[in-house]
Amino acid sequence: MAAQKGKREGFRQVLAASVFILPNILGFAVFTAGPVLYSFVMSFTNESVLRTVPFRFVGFENYLSILGDKTFWLYFVNTVYFMLGIPVSILLSLGLAVLLNQKLKGILAFRTLLYLPTFVAGVAVLLLWKNLFNPEHGAINAFLDWAGQSLGMSGYELPRWLSSTKNIFGLDVESVGFNPKQLGIGAREAILLMGLIGGMGGGNMLLYLAALTNVPEELLEAAQLDGASPWKRFWKVTWPQLAPTTFLIVVLSVIGGFQGGFESARILTGGGPSGTTTTLAYYIYQKAFQEYQIGYASAVAWFLFAIIFTLTLINWKIGAKQEAI
Repeated sequence: MAAQKGKREGFRQVLAASVFILPNILGFAVFTAGPVLYSFVMSFTNESVLRTVPFRFVGFENYLSILGDKTFWLYFVNTVYFMLGIPVSILLSLGLAVLLNQKLKGILAFRTLLYLPTFVAGVAVLLLWKNLFNPEHGAINAFLDWAGQSLGMSGYELPRWLSSTKNIFGLDVESVGFNPKQLGIGAREAILLMGLIGGMGGGNMLLYLAALTNVPEELLEAAQLDGASPWKRFWKVTWPQLAPTTFLIVVLSVIGGFQGGFESARILTGGGPSGTTTTLAYYIYQKAFQEYQIGYASAVAWFLFAIIFTLTLINWKIGAKQEAI
């Protein structure tokens, strides 16, 4: 009798708990799991909102089309281009974290000041950058012009920033390749610079700050007693302790890099000029909600997922080996 009573009581507890978590489960099923499953199924179809052709399953046709889609690979290059700033951004975040970890008066105010932009709405920040990069009356070109005149320079041409297709690697606009006419500074560099400045004082800096506070003081004191310089103490003691945090930041940055770029493309440039700022995330939006090719857009999304998943596994394997060392 006691065993049966205990089972009934356990069942009531499970039932009561299920009632409380049911809204979350339903929300996840309807707004997350459902759309993900729907997009996976649609990636094997010719689904289109316009219904110009009869609905049918096309198998791997969409995925095979991606491999030969010149536009996809152009936007893939754009996405990777914007990710070139990840190492620099991580380095700047680490440098800021080291500076802000010093036991100085008023350092908490600087921490708050550097993290404050994270709380500002992304659209507002992007609109501010759009005005700063304005080639005619933006503050950035005004400063560059003042600096050039102060140095006695003449005949220089100021960057057109968001309205220019030029880039420092001379990437062609119409195909994946080099074009010397495209050498210069343009929209890609503007977004890259914006990402560097906006990212160095954000979440990565906080992660490094948290990791720095966990570095054993006795190790640093022992290294100092052995006569190690501040740089050697950092390189030999602090940096190895930050390896797990750095690994996490690299993985999250790579994932975020491939998934990002939508807001900047949508608000700053509309994907232009000539598609030079269109990322894969924005390309999916264009295909699904501007051209209404739901099937193809879903295939691109899952193709992107496969890329991210593969790179994450590689990063994880490399990170595991580094941890073992």
